Amino acid sequence: MATEIVESSVGFRSERGPILGALMLATALVALDSTIIATAVLTITSNLGGFNQFPWLFSIYLLAQAVTVPVYGKLADTVGRRPVILFGIAVFALGSLLCGLATSMLGLIIFRAVQGIGAGAIQPMTMTIAGDLYTLSERAKVQGYLASVWAMSSVLGPLLGGVFAEYINWRWIFLINLPLSALAAWMLLRSFTESAPRRKQRVDYLGAGLLTVGAGALILGLLEGGQAWAWSAPTSIVIFGGGALMLALFGFVERRAENPILPLWVFTRRVIVASSLVSLLVGAILLGLTSYVPTFTQGVLGTGALVAGLTVGALTLGWPLAASQAGKVYLRIGFRFTALIGSALATLGAASTLLIDADSTLIQIATSCFVIGIGMGLVATPTLIAAQTSAEWTERGVVTSTNMFARSIGSAVGVAVFGAIVNSRIGDTDHPTAATLSSAVHLVFVAVAVMALVMVVAAAMMPSRGTNPA
Repeated sequence: MATEIVESSVGFRSERGPILGALMLATALVALDSTIIATAVLTITSNLGGFNQFPWLFSIYLLAQAVTVPVYGKLADTVGRRPVILFGIAVFALGSLLCGLATSMLGLIIFRAVQGIGAGAIQPMTMTIAGDLYTLSERAKVQGYLASVWAMSSVLGPLLGGVFAEYINWRWIFLINLPLSALAAWMLLRSFTESAPRRKQRVDYLGAGLLTVGAGALILGLLEGGQAWAWSAPTSIVIFGGGALMLALFGFVERRAENPILPLWVFTRRVIVASSLVSLLVGAILLGLTSYVPTFTQGVLGTGALVAGLTVGALTLGWPLAASQAGKVYLRIGFRFTALIGSALATLGAASTLLIDADSTLIQIATSCFVIGIGMGLVATPTLIAAQTSAEWTERGVVTSTNMFARSIGSAVGVAVFGAIVNSRIGDTDHPTAATLSSAVHLVFVAVAVMALVMVVAAAMMPSRGTNPA
C-alpha cells in the first residue's frame, strides 16, 4: 500500500519501512559512485589516456551535481519530492550507461556530467523526504539506517571497483548502477506517494545558468591553470575574471528574482550558514582523500586497485559508524558540541596523514582515514539535521539543497585545487614516478589538514542547543 507523506509526522509507523528502504537504495546509488571510481583511476587512464585530466572525472560530476541541487530543491518545494527524485534516478541511470560505453577520456568526462545532473536530485531528496517523514527524535534512529548505506558502500564500492578494474572490466563500475537504479525507482513508485502543499512558481533558470557558468569557469581555471596555460596568462585572467563576474551577476539576479534558486535568506540564519560551511569543508576533505589515497597506495606503495580500495574504504567505513551514533550524542549534548567533537577528531586524523610517506604501511594509512571518517560522521550529520529542523516544509527542500550544494561545491573546488597542486608537481606526464607522486600527494594531505582545522571553527559557529538562528 502506498504511504502518504504529510507535513507533520506521527509515530514510528511500520508502513514507512518500504519508503525508508527505497531511500536507502537510492542513496546507495550516489554512495557507491563516490567510492567505486577512485580505485580504478590508474586503470581507466591507462586505457583511455589523460592522467592529468582524471580530476575532471570527479570535478565535472560534482559541479553538475552542485549547480543542479538548488534547482531540484526549489522544484521539490513546488511540485513535491517524488517526481524530482524519480527524475534524478532516471538521469543518473542514463549517465551511468553512457559512461560504461565511453571510448575516450573526453567522452567519459561529459557523461560523468550527465551522472552528476541525476545525482543532484537523489542525495538531497532522500534527506529531505526523511526530514518530512520523521520527527527530530526519530531521525536519531533513522539516521543509523541511512548511515548503514555508506557502511556497506564503503566496503562494497572499493571492492567492486578493484575487482572490476583488475579482473573484469572497469566499465562495469558504471554499468552496475543500472539494475540498482531500476530497483530504487520501482520501490519508490510502489510505496511512496505524498500529500503536501503545492505552489505554482517560476523556476529561476537565469540564476541557475549564471551559477553554472560562474562556478564552471572557476573550476576550469583551477584545473587547467599551470597546465594548459600559465597562471598569469591572459587566458587564466579571463577565465577567473569571467567566473567572478558571472557569480557577481548571480548575486544581483538572486536579490531581485521572484523565486530565487538560492534565496538570500539562507545566509541570514546562523544555523544554515554554519551547517553549509561545515558541509563545504566536508566535501573538499572527502574528495581530496578518496581521490588521492588510492592513487598514492597504488602509485607509490605499489598495491593493486583492490587493496587501495580497502585502504580508503576505512574512511567511508568510519563515517557511517559514527553517524549511526551521532543522533544519541546530539540529543544529549546538543548540535554544537557534537560537531566540535567530530571536527576535532577529523583534524587529528588529517594531521596524522602528514606522517605518511613511501615507507608507510597500509594499516597506518587506513587508520588515519578511519579516524577522519569517525570525525566526519559526528560533524556532517548533526549540522545537516540542525539546519533541516530549523525549516518548515515549504523551506526544507531549499535548506537541505543548500547544504548539499555547499558540499558539492566544496568537493568540486577541493578536487580542482588538489588537482592543480598535484599537476604542478607531476607536469603533463601520464606515468609519474613514485617519488614525484609521493611529494605531490603529501601537499594534498597538508591542504586537507588545514581544511579540517578550519572546520573546527565552522563547527563552533553552530547554535549550542536548539535550531533557531541566533
